Amino acid sequence: MKKFLFIIFLPAFYPALSQDATVQDLKTESSKTITKDANDTIPKIWKTGGIISVNLTQGSLNNWSAGGEKFSLSLNSLLSTYAFYKKNKHSWDNLLTWNVGYVKTTSLGTRKNDDRVEFLSKYGYALNPKLNLSGLFDVRSQFFKGYTYDDDGLKTYTSNFFAPGYVLLSPGLDYHPVKNLSIFVSPATARWTIVTADSLKESYGVDVNKTADFQFGTYASVSYLANIGKAITYTGKLDLFSNYKSNPQNVDLYMTNLFAAKISRILSVTYSLTLIYDDDVRQFGPNGTSAGLQLQSLFGAGLLVKFDNYTPKK
Repeated sequence: MKKFLFIIFLPAFYPALSQDATVQDLKTESSKTITKDANDTIPKIWKTGGIISVNLTQGSLNNWSAGGEKFSLSLNSLLSTYAFYKKNKHSWDNLLTWNVGYVKTTSLGTRKNDDRVEFLSKYGYALNPKLNLSGLFDVRSQFFKGYTYDDDGLKTYTSNFFAPGYVLLSPGLDYHPVKNLSIFVSPATARWTIVTADSLKESYGVDVNKTADFQFGTYASVSYLANIGKAITYTGKLDLFSNYKSNPQNVDLYMTNLFAAKISRILSVTYSLTLIYDDDVRQFGPNGTSAGLQLQSLFGAGLLVKFDNYTPKK
């Protein structure tokens, strides 16, 4: 596991490495130099905006000798909004992101293939141009019921709204060594794993007589944006957490990667890769009682619309 974490963590410091990856893209866009109207002399203390993305894929087969689903339809969407405050040495970043997706096929019916909602709020006080003293608050969960399916199509209930949910409170230092790279480190972070469904508590390491499991440890978050040519952008985010109270050597990981290629002003092709390892999530292995690396890979083409309150009108 240590070797795996080293391999995963290293690319965060190179152009190959979001939190959500799209959220960090938004934050970076807001921090760039903005061309203002010559008549606008009032600096904006608040910058707000967001992204709406919808990707749709449909397929059908008729008398197809190679086999496959007669009909398939998948829909994946993203809503990501932000509100950034900056005045003198003070800054306050607020980010809200929701990914949701469904896939429908002839044989399997309709299934959820993505559901992630996250709110992040970070206050910073500038110690120098590259270093902030910061406090971070983060909440992550999902909205709808989730299931896993075996080879026979039987489903097992695995998640729901705040089952699990993760709440993190972290004071630390936010370092920006180069443009588009942020490294946040805290040696004293409180994290709660909340499970409101009794039947799921054991799967996420929560005592059956409690609603939440409290953890205390070290937290690090690395986010990066890179432009690959003129039309392709990459955004990535890597979160690491080591729990002092239990198996600190087994570091939890949450990593998001997003590649976006613009076709036109509102059309784009995207590829996202999400990796999760939580040592307390015991749903994998031959007996369904072991921790394991979770991986999600999504490719799509569709609409991508950005909006904000600071881009001058043409």
